[in-house]
Amino acid sequence: MRQGVDYLPRRAAELVEEALRDTRVVIVNGARQTGKSTLAEHCAADYPQVVKRYLDDPRTRASAQQDPVAFLDAPGLMLIDEVQRVPELWLAIKHRVDRDPRPGRFLLTGSARLELQALQ
Repeated sequence: MRQGVDYLPRRAAELVEEALRDTRVVIVNGARQTGKSTLAEHCAADYPQVVKRYLDDPRTRASAQQDPVAFLDAPGLMLIDEVQRVPELWLAIKHRVDRDPRPGRFLLTGSARLELQALQ
C-alpha cells in the first residue's frame, strides 16, 4: 500500500487489503468524515486495474442510476465511494459477482445503513 503525505496509517487498511484478496465485495462503512474514502483509495492504489467512481458527483450518480449494469463495467477492481447514494447498484453488483467469482471485484464505501439497503 502506498503512503501519501497526509495519510495516517490505519489498522483497518490491513483488514481491507486482506479481505480484497479473498472476497468479491468489501465494504468500508462508518460515520461521515472519518476517512473511509481515503482508506479505500490507499487500499486500491496498488491494483494494476482500478476504476474509481465517486457518487457525490451528480453526473457520475446520474450515470449509475440510468444504467447500473453498464456503470459497473470494469476489468479489475472498482472502488465506488458513497454507494448508498444509488440503491439501484446493489442488484447489479450482486448479479456481477454471482457470475464472476474472482476476489477483489468491488471496494465500496458508505456512511448510511448499507446492510439494510443491500437486503432490499
